[in-house]
Amino acid sequence: MKASVLFSGGKDSSLSAILLEPFFEIELVTCTFGVLPVGEVARKAAERLGFAHRALELDRQVLEEANDLLIRDGFPRSAINHIHHAAVERLACEKDVSVVVDGVRRDDRVPVLTIGQSRSIEDRLGIKYICPLKGYGRSAVDLLVSKYLIIDEGQSSEVIKADYETELREIIRQRHGEYMIGKLFPSHVQSYVIGRKK
Repeated sequence: MKASVLFSGGKDSSLSAILLEPFFEIELVTCTFGVLPVGEVARKAAERLGFAHRALELDRQVLEEANDLLIRDGFPRSAINHIHHAAVERLACEKDVSVVVDGVRRDDRVPVLTIGQSRSIEDRLGIKYICPLKGYGRSAVDLLVSKYLIIDEGQSSEVIKADYETELREIIRQRHGEYMIGKLFPSHVQSYVIGRKK
C-alpha cells in the first residue's frame, strides 16, 4: 500500500517517511503554489533519502487567503495552518491516494490540523490520515535525527527549504518589502535534509 507523505525536505517529514518505510510504499509529496521552485528543493532532499517524489500544485487562492490572514493577525500561525489544511485536503482528493502522512510532532502548534479537521477529511474522502511523530516531543525527534539523518539547521531566513512558509514569505517580500518579513515572521530554527545515515 502506498503512503503519500507531505514533504518539506525537513527532518520531521523525512523521519515520518523513514518510520513508515517498513509498512508502506513511500512517496514524498511537496505542495507548492509555483511562486518559488520549492518542488525542486524538496526533490533533491527526496533523492538523498531514496524515496520517490512529486510536486503538487495548490490553488493560488489559498495563498491569497493565507496572505490576508497573516496581514490581519500580524503572526503566521493561522495563515500556515490554513495552507496546511488545504494541502492535506488537496492531496487526500487525489484518485490514487488512500493514506496521507503528516510530519507534525506532539508539541507542534503550526502547521497542525484539529481533530475535527482530520476526522472530516478521513470520513468525507475515505482516506487514512497518519501522523507518525504525534507521540514524539522535540528531544525525541532530535534523538532520531542524530541516528538517521544528516541535516542543515539554522534560522528560517537562512536555511534552504520547501515548506509553506517559504512561498508565503516570498509573497510578503514582493508585496510589502523585506522589512515586513522580519515584522511578521518570528525567528525560528528550520532544517533541511542533506542525507541519510547508513
